[in-house]
Amino acid sequence: MNDRERLLAILDRRPPDRIPWIPRLKLWYDARVLSGTMPERFRGMSLREVERALGVGTPARDGRIFTVEREGVEVVTRREGLLQVTEYHTPMGSVRTTEHQSADLEAQGLPGRVEEYPLKGPDDYRVWEWIVEHTHWRADYDAYRTYDAEIGEDGLPMVGVGDVPIHTFILDLAGYDHAFYQLADYPDEIEHLLAVMTEVERARLWPVIAASPARLVLHGVHLSSQFTPPRIFEKYILPYYDEFMPYVHERGIAVAMHADNDTSQIVEHIERAGWDMVECFVTAPMVPMTLERAREAWGNRVIIWGGLPSLLLAPSVPEGEFRAYVHGIFEAIKPGDAFILGVADNVMPDSLIDRVAWVSEVVRERGVYPIA
Repeated sequence: MNDRERLLAILDRRPPDRIPWIPRLKLWYDARVLSGTMPERFRGMSLREVERALGVGTPARDGRIFTVEREGVEVVTRREGLLQVTEYHTPMGSVRTTEHQSADLEAQGLPGRVEEYPLKGPDDYRVWEWIVEHTHWRADYDAYRTYDAEIGEDGLPMVGVGDVPIHTFILDLAGYDHAFYQLADYPDEIEHLLAVMTEVERARLWPVIAASPARLVLHGVHLSSQFTPPRIFEKYILPYYDEFMPYVHERGIAVAMHADNDTSQIVEHIERAGWDMVECFVTAPMVPMTLERAREAWGNRVIIWGGLPSLLLAPSVPEGEFRAYVHGIFEAIKPGDAFILGVADNVMPDSLIDRVAWVSEVVRERGVYPIA
């Protein structure tokens, strides 16, 4: 089997010939290129060529099935020193967001820190409702098919299609520092905003997803025990996915959640919501969650993609500790069903790339299904 066949087998709940090993190398690769510190053996290679040289599959996260249009919205972006300002102008008024960059982050190709979020109160909610009501998702399936052909046997595209409305509000529109104060101060106004977002997405986005040629979509990111705890999950997230999941599952589309946060308190909720997969699934020592507990809770019903915390690739972690952890992964996942080995969340700019190569050797030796 190649990595594409392995991923399709796992989505279909069939055993692969061996455990797929598909980490995200883009952050490491971009940092090495930008800083001129690419190891000699990879110099001049594309990211895909580096992946092949290391013996890993490609995460294939750049596919798309639609473009987004916002009618009547003027988006103005400008740079003020290290601050990037983005303004959204509409007939209902304007909102803006600012992101503070630093020379070190830019040198590594990393995003900056958002300092100002667009939604600060009811006046801004009305502006954003107008933006949502004038947002359209235009199907672009040819773009997906072209990308899918480019990926070929090295992987399977996982297409990002957005987040659940409550978490879009918390993460992107109000920000973690302010969202919960706003939920307490303006509950009726936020309920109305979320209802508008859900209605528009159900009518315009969901059909585009359902009719697409995508086999795997990513819907839901960074949901966590701290910021989407059980109370939030049960009130806002489960009702949304109770509708969304059957709608896309009936059309043969699997849904993944980006799970690089602490999921220890919402592990049961993740399965109840209907996700087929948790990807970039992060475990201890970075969060109070383990592969053993996830397997105990989900069995083989939820596919796990991850299991190797990025911290373990850092120079500060002793080699023996790193190697013991990797061998422990294979003990935890026996016999190897519903599992894709990956790094959670990314192979970071300071990661030791030789450790990635060593994991490839271990996968060849120990990853044959069923794991003994």
